[in-house]
This record gives sequence, C-alpha cells and structure tokens, in this order.
Amino acid sequence: MADRRRGRAPQGRTSLRILVLADRLSARGGADWHLLGVLEDLARRHEVLLAFGSEDGTAAPPCRAVRLPGLDSRVASPVEAGRLARELRPDVVHLHNVVNPEVLEWAAGVAAVATVQDHRFFCPGRGKWTLAGEPCRSALERQRCAACFTDAGYFAQTYDLTRRRLEALKRLRAIVLSRYMAAQLEEAGLDSDRIAVIPPFVHGLHAGVAAEEACPCVLFAGRLVSHKGPLDAVRAWRMSGVELPLVFAGTGPLRAILEREPGCRVLGWVPHERMPGLYRAARAVLMPSRWQEPFGIVGLEALTLGAPVVAWESGGVGEWHPGEGLVAWGDVEGLARELRNAIGRRARAPAGFERGELMARLEAVYREPVAA
Repeated sequence: MADRRRGRAPQGRTSLRILVLADRLSARGGADWHLLGVLEDLARRHEVLLAFGSEDGTAAPPCRAVRLPGLDSRVASPVEAGRLARELRPDVVHLHNVVNPEVLEWAAGVAAVATVQDHRFFCPGRGKWTLAGEPCRSALERQRCAACFTDAGYFAQTYDLTRRRLEALKRLRAIVLSRYMAAQLEEAGLDSDRIAVIPPFVHGLHAGVAAEEACPCVLFAGRLVSHKGPLDAVRAWRMSGVELPLVFAGTGPLRAILEREPGCRVLGWVPHERMPGLYRAARAVLMPSRWQEPFGIVGLEALTLGAPVVAWESGGVGEWHPGEGLVAWGDVEGLARELRNAIGRRARAPAGFERGELMARLEAVYREPVAA
C-alpha cells in the first residue's frame, strides 16, 4: 500500500486505479472541458472513478462516476471521500479544482495530486487584480491583501481560508497549467519540486455551428464578467474601426449592458460542440483579460481553428500566444491597432500542446514518488 499512497503502480502492472475528485461535472467552462478531456483519455488505459460535487446537466462523464456532495463547497467536510478511497484502493488520488480545505487536508494524508486551476490557493481577492484595477505583483501577505477588500470581516475569513488551502497544498503534488501559475505558487511558499507544469490541450471541438451564427465577426468567448474584460473589448473594437460585428459567446452579469451596445451581438452560453463554427468564422478573437489568466484556453482553441488572437499580456497568455497580436496589459489602443492588423490573417496552432505528450507527462507525475 505504501507505493499506492505515493502515486506509483504496483510492480508489474502498467494500468492504474485512479480516483478523481472534482468540484463539479459540467461542460460550461475551460476547466470543465480540461477535466473531461483528461478523463476520456485516462479511461482508455486505466480504471478511473470520478467523484464530483455538483452537476448542471451539460456533461456526461466519460468514465464511471458518482456524486459526492461537499466537493464543490468551500468549507464542507470531505464526507465519503475516505470511504471511496478505501473501497477502490486507488494508486492515485487526483483532485481537480477542489478548494474545500478539509478535502485538501484529507488528501495530503494520502499523498494525492491536485490540479490548481486558478488563484484561490494564493490570492484571496480577484485573481491577482487589485481593487484599484491594476495587476497585483505582490505575494500573499495579510496586510498587503487587505487593501483589496472593503469589508474587514470578510477579508479575514477569506484570507484565512486561502492560507489554509495553501498549507494543505504544500503537502500535495501540484499540477498547474502555466509557468505563471508555478511561479505564483513558488512565491507563496511551495517547493518547486512539488509543482509540475502541464498545460491543457484542446478537446471536444469537432462539430460545426448553425449557419446563422457563423457569419464573419470579431469574437469574444467567455464569461461576461468584469475580470474577463468584455467592456474593454467593446472599446477596442469601436476604436479599431473594424466594420465586422462584435459577437459575444457567453453570459454573465454584464450581458444586459453588452446587449445595448450597437453593433454587438450576445449569443449567451454556446455549447462547446458548437464553438468550432464560431472560431472558424471569427476574423479575430479578443482577449482583454483584466485578471491574470491562469492559462487562457479560449485563445489556444481559437488558434487551433485558425482565428488570430488579439490579447493583453496577462498571466499565462504569453506562454501559448505566438506574439503577433499580443499587447501590454491595459493598452486598449494597442488592442485596437492589433485588431485592425489581424483581420484577414489566419493563425496556426502553437507547438507544445499535443494531447498525447501532455497526457504522458500527467501519467509520469502519477508514477513519481512524492516526498513525505
């Protein structure tokens, strides 16, 4: 059993028993499709059980799955995770986007692997984006982080929760999607030898889209929330003078505002299998992310399907972006200029994000011993 606790297959057996704990089963976001792609690939070679906290009916699990209430909670107990582990006797426990501190602390006791999808292990605020509206360059520290909150009680609770997650993560093997995220965790105190950088791969983009939605356009794909920068996309699009419509594939609290913008079209949430037609029709994809992107899978998808990406240099974006169309964070005029230049240009998928290679790296992490 000692080898299994350290993420190694017993001698003579190449397949693994893998218990994946995830906050949710969904097909609505980049983290969701990353998980579905990983599960689909693993299930071809290994025995995989997915335990998820919540579901919204948009995804079917590609492997055996059970619901485990509490995995999607910030504070709930690990409930039956221990029972599942005892029954399955997994070689590997892999947490995916789980931020419940009690589950993380339990997982630290079984030498698990955790995929860290966002900033909630090292930033109690808005994703390394300050209350003043600037990128945060500081490490996690109580006094500095307090400046991003207006409610002292809420800050204290959220900061302590972030620290608790981080301390549990220090005893796990962390997988992150970009070198940017690895650097943030190292700055927060994680040992570099416990961090593996394994980017996501493009998954599930095969079908087309209804013809009426596939007209030439400038595309914004993502949640319509302030940290994704949809209002900055509108400003840059207007400033560019590009006559194509600006289409938003997504929904969120800014939807009503964007629907009132002349020349803009808001499609709402678009099922993933219908996105290829939009990417192929897009003459450019705008990504003015105000928060520091952990990776930015929308951009990789767009490039893979031939659409140039005009983006702010935010978080891990520069690690997949080819450079042409990448401008300094916050530069709306630069976005407008590069948007004009991008029209008529076709993009190519960047190297280094091939599914087989990335999955091989993940399985190598599963088989590595983890220091106590």
